[in-house]
Amino acid sequence: MRMSSKPPPLFSSLILIPSFQTLCQLKVGRMVVCSAKVFSWGFVMVMMMMMVVVFSNGVEGVVTEEAIREIRKINKEGPYLGLVVPNSFELGPLLESPVFVPHQHLPFMDFSGRRFRIGKLKNEKVIVVMTGLGMLNAGLATELLLSLFKVKGVLHFGIAGNANPNLQIGDVVIPQHWAHTGLWNWQRYGDGAKDELAFEANGDYTRQIGYINISKYSNVTNGGLSTNLLNNIWYQPEEIFPVDGEPEIRQHAFWVPVENHYFEVAKNIKGLKLESCVNFSTCLPRKPMVVTVEKGCSASVLVDNAAYRSFLHSKFNVTPIDMESASVALVSHKHRIPFIAFRALSDLAGGGSSSSNEAAIFGSLAAQNAVQVLVRFIALLFA
Repeated sequence: MRMSSKPPPLFSSLILIPSFQTLCQLKVGRMVVCSAKVFSWGFVMVMMMMMVVVFSNGVEGVVTEEAIREIRKINKEGPYLGLVVPNSFELGPLLESPVFVPHQHLPFMDFSGRRFRIGKLKNEKVIVVMTGLGMLNAGLATELLLSLFKVKGVLHFGIAGNANPNLQIGDVVIPQHWAHTGLWNWQRYGDGAKDELAFEANGDYTRQIGYINISKYSNVTNGGLSTNLLNNIWYQPEEIFPVDGEPEIRQHAFWVPVENHYFEVAKNIKGLKLESCVNFSTCLPRKPMVVTVEKGCSASVLVDNAAYRSFLHSKFNVTPIDMESASVALVSHKHRIPFIAFRALSDLAGGGSSSSNEAAIFGSLAAQNAVQVLVRFIALLFA
């Protein structure tokens, strides 16, 4: 029996395994037999119990028998908190912190290009994974985390641009809702807000969330006329396929809430002392704060533009703008796993200095502050 070469969809609804066909390609021979058993305990986890029968060439595939044994061994000690972080400079402060203690016998497991670090933080069992830049990387890493391991909650942390004029660089914000603002229906020139979008009639797209009119941002000088052919961009919800839904029956989600209990616990972090100086000569104008806010947004776009920053804040009331959080939120939501994100503000997303992005100066400080809030949250969560 040969496995299909057709790639699976990014967020498959098939028994929680995002790339089941890929995972089953252990050794390509005459026969490959895979089985997966799904457990549930207020959260969803998948333990892969795969049986492999090989009768010919013994070509190595993605998953080895050794990897399967390691996954079983790790899951026997679960469940874990899943700590999801975008990049190495955001991960570094956690790994360098004395509060993170790697597992004595199995400190990490490498799988499908990801390193899953196993250990304890504040005496709580954790699995840490770095996603890489952007929504696709964040979604893939989170899907692997939740599909392979026994995870009882997802905590995401890192830095972000700031769209809120009432907050400053260095503050750590904890939004109650996250949205992906990079899924668009770009309307044809000549149509307006009252005109139906392409493929709107069959439910693929909607005008309910709102749009940005590009022509409003044309810079016309000397009384000249301007015709902007880019027209309107309509924001769209994500299609999701929850684990407790009907396979291949889509649902839609734009604003994804964090877990209620997590958010209530996070409110108690206020007052935590955070870093305010990069060095002796470079300090913030006031001490950074930990603030719960209403909304944050993500897209695979680095926003360093004052006009778009202002639009996102006025249209959606978002504070942090980043490139991963909404993806982690969506995958966690699909799996019905509790989720929350902590983002330290590292720059003004184009709304500050005209010369350069502030993250080059304050990024390391912000990353450290995000880790401090993460550690305090875990301590309070299990106090």
